[in-house]
Amino acid sequence: MSERAALESAATWYTLASAMVDGPALSADEANFILARVVESLGEVLPLAAEAVAGNPAADLPLYVGSARDIGTALRDMQP
Repeated sequence: MSERAALESAATWYTLASAMVDGPALSADEANFILARVVESLGEVLPLAAEAVAGNPAADLPLYVGSARDIGTALRDMQP
């Protein structure tokens, strides 16, 4: 998986999980499904983040964090 795709996937799963934490209670199966995807995404992006920080202190990782936060905020305001 390309670095960009891994970052986009992780940002998406983070945003969805964040929105779900603030929403109605999830069933155990739903929570386990989301948690498994978040863990997979973290496993893909943590090595990328570590490499980016080690090789380039001015890496634009905060841009991804900010984007994920903005998406999460927008999702929380959506009505079903």
